[in-house]
Amino acid sequence: NLHYQGVQDVDPSEVHERISDVICIDVRQPEEFHGELGHIPDSKLIVLDTIEEHLQEIPKDKPVVLVCRSGSRSARATAFLLANGWSQVFNMKGGMLLWNELH
Repeated sequence: NLHYQGVQDVDPSEVHERISDVICIDVRQPEEFHGELGHIPDSKLIVLDTIEEHLQEIPKDKPVVLVCRSGSRSARATAFLLANGWSQVFNMKGGMLLWNELH
């Protein structure tokens, strides 16, 4: 990722292929999660500004993919988790905009 050192971007097509192996966390607002762009099936909504209060809900033993509208907020969330001890966290490149283009 160009904006956050250490943050690895994954392509939505790779997330789609490995959907049963990863935990998807959507960091958008509830109205976006339920809005026109929709959300990835079985993804968990944890709004970016509240992520610190929900750390216990994010597994450290499975790959976690963070998702937002375009990939910016989720990159910030990924960087935050990396700084707080997570190692298997990834940012979905292009967010739900790119996901919807591809699926």
